[in-house]
Amino acid sequence: MNKEKKKSGTDDEDYALIRKFVQEGDMSAFDSLVLKYQDNVFNLCFRMMGDYDDARDCAQDTFYKAYRSLKGFRFQSGFMTWIYRIAVNTCKNNLSLSHRRMINKSLDVEGMVTEIKSSGDARRNSTRPDKLYERKEMETLIQKAVSSLPDELRSLVILKDMDDRTYEDIAEILDMKSGTVKSRLARARQILREQLRGIIGNEL
Repeated sequence: MNKEKKKSGTDDEDYALIRKFVQEGDMSAFDSLVLKYQDNVFNLCFRMMGDYDDARDCAQDTFYKAYRSLKGFRFQSGFMTWIYRIAVNTCKNNLSLSHRRMINKSLDVEGMVTEIKSSGDARRNSTRPDKLYERKEMETLIQKAVSSLPDELRSLVILKDMDDRTYEDIAEILDMKSGTVKSRLARARQILREQLRGIIGNEL
């Protein structure tokens, strides 16, 4: 299926830079793409990897792969969607079995829920409640629960709920149908609800 993607002004700007790099060999055009998207790519990698150094390495590897592959860019999707696809696959490939075991071992979600619940009770009895701290602690708990999901489900939650990508973009990034994205995302959210029941209420 070869659908024409509706272009945005951003796509047009990116396409012009890509053509300048591919056709004229202008490195400044590629540098402009890197500067424009490096923060987005790093943030995505950090959410996938859960470690600053690993995220930095994956982000660098992502742009290296983009540099090597940009001549094959087909202008059927936005550059950001294309670079996200590379980033997600790079992170998945770098999540070795030993790394996954380490992550899963450190993510005792039930234990964390109990711990947060206890500290939450203590804070409610405190004379100095700190809502900002409470929110930050909840976000940390959610992030760790997301990290414990299988790679594909974790990618869906990160792209949709943390990075606010559209279903269409996610389908392109992960190479699956929009209906599949929606059904698997619903499954991922249900898993998170079960893991975090009683702590975050109906926020997910």
